[in-house]
Amino acid sequence: MNPVIGLDISKGKSDGQVFLDKGNPMGHPFCFQHNQVGLSQLLDVVSTVQDTAGKAPVVILESTGHYHQAVIQFLEEHGILFLVVNPLISHQAKKSSLRKVKTDAVDAYRLCELYYKEEFEDHMQRGVQLLNLRHLTRQFDSLTQMYVQVKLQFQAVLDQVFPDYRGIFGDLYSKVSLLLLKQFMTPGAFQTAGVSTVTHTITCLCPSRSDHWASDKASCIMVAAANNPFPKVSYSSHLISLALFIDLLLQYQEHLSHLQSQIDALAEEVESYQIIQSIPGIGSKIAATILSEIGEIHRFNHAKKLVAFAGIDPSVYSSGKFTATTNRITKRGSKKLRHALYLAVLCGLKKTGSKRLREYYDKKREAGKPYRVALIACVNKLLHWIYALLVKEERFVDLD
Repeated sequence: MNPVIGLDISKGKSDGQVFLDKGNPMGHPFCFQHNQVGLSQLLDVVSTVQDTAGKAPVVILESTGHYHQAVIQFLEEHGILFLVVNPLISHQAKKSSLRKVKTDAVDAYRLCELYYKEEFEDHMQRGVQLLNLRHLTRQFDSLTQMYVQVKLQFQAVLDQVFPDYRGIFGDLYSKVSLLLLKQFMTPGAFQTAGVSTVTHTITCLCPSRSDHWASDKASCIMVAAANNPFPKVSYSSHLISLALFIDLLLQYQEHLSHLQSQIDALAEEVESYQIIQSIPGIGSKIAATILSEIGEIHRFNHAKKLVAFAGIDPSVYSSGKFTATTNRITKRGSKKLRHALYLAVLCGLKKTGSKRLREYYDKKREAGKPYRVALIACVNKLLHWIYALLVKEERFVDLD
């Protein structure tokens, strides 16, 4: 016998089906909650199947974001073999029936049937250290996106209150710029306070700069306030929104800075981090993202599998006598890994970047490849280099 337990994971609960062998389901579907009582019920099912079949069953489930993590952790703690299936594969299996039926119990049944049709590789659990790094880098990207949205909203309100304030400081979103604007808010408030008060405030907010710099900024603010197109603020709601956005911007800056320090500290403990950074054009942030998304390099026994994992392998379309000659990349892998590699290539093609990468790019362009096609070719090549360096544990050597 070759027993298997199919689990359809959902939020807070799972539906399961047991097969003792191919085409031989055992009993009716079962359901359990993702808590201690429910997981104990799953353990009882595993024990019953093992006693009946005389062999420990394999548990098959599909990857469902974070919902399956509790089940996987429980299975690992009890030494139960499990397989995690790509949702694309399981989705095709669920559509194999002519009848249109969609229930959790049926999905679990289809997973069991899929187990006997396909040859799956053993699931390789990611290391805790790199998983922590991946969580932090993804959280950093998510916060960065929210930070950018707040910036745009802040600019929209500022354009209706004090538009010329943008050109005063080199960085509109610096701490001194935001805190100064929060204290005075409107052009009229700056004019009422006077040059000396504004200069003193800037000096207190930024003691590292000279008094002359603070005085120069205060004078620029007064000129901008006098030329402001809005004599007075018509809507008090703008001031409320402006203060809110300033607080949010400062909070996001603090959180992003803290996250970046945590990412750097965690990445420094991984030897592969320094290896990836040895490639010109790859800095600390991109290196941490690439490393965390790839995970343990031994999960891939060939560079082509890593390329497919990143979703930059070309799609293939051939039917009858027709074979497509223009094929896009699949984009079925890690989106964040593709983005990080793309940025790494753009940085690597600069004058201070990799000479080997520039040589490869020029070769593709001379062969008549369009700009974007040449870039993707460079991404593919870069990923092959990364794979070789991580496997051999060697640092990158550029052209002289």
